[in-house]
Amino acid sequence: MSNFLGVYECKVDAKGRLMLPSGLKKQLTPLLKEGFILKRSVFHPCLELYPMSEWNNIIGEVNKLNRFVKENIDFIRMFTTGLKVIQLDSTGRLLIPRDLIEFSGIKKNIVVSSAINMIELWNKDKYEKVINDPKVDFAELAERVMGNKDKNS
Repeated sequence: MSNFLGVYECKVDAKGRLMLPSGLKKQLTPLLKEGFILKRSVFHPCLELYPMSEWNNIIGEVNKLNRFVKENIDFIRMFTTGLKVIQLDSTGRLLIPRDLIEFSGIKKNIVVSSAINMIELWNKDKYEKVINDPKVDFAELAERVMGNKDKNS
């Protein structure tokens, strides 16, 4: 399992190319040969970049769904919409396809944020809005999500 660290402010050029920051590039180096999957996020207007090994774990779970249940097929279709196989070029740039740029609202200034086993790509303004949302009390959220965990499990 990959564990990525860091949040980086970057720029995308007019063709949709992103030069990955050196700190992140170092973390991705062992994974370059296997490639990556870039897809739409389910919950936010951002993109998710998965190393192929992580993607294979996720899609393995999705593949267990019964395809004779309409709801499952609808989920699979929406989950994989816009999905792209990505390779970094020789200079370490990642090309973000036009349809994914439109979905995410990515413009020139973006935030590249680690999210444990994947990396999120955000329009900088949208990222700041989500991170600074006054309706989200992070302490309360942390307690709900992590506070009731038994440390022995």
